[in-house]
Amino acid sequence: MQVTTEDGGRLNAFAKEPRMEVMDAETSRSRGRSSLMMLLAGGVLVGGLVWVTVVIS
Repeated sequence: MQVTTEDGGRLNAFAKEPRMEVMDAETSRSRGRSSLMMLLAGGVLVGGLVWVTVVIS
């Protein structure tokens, strides 16, 4: 982690940036499927929580 000293003696820490990743078409499609599955699972979770809220109230 890089640390610099600002005016007045304050320390400022900068996080190390991650390496860039070049994605090919197959990797992009694979991650697209994963994102779609997370979106669907999140929608089901939110729908279930709304249903529980309605049933309780």
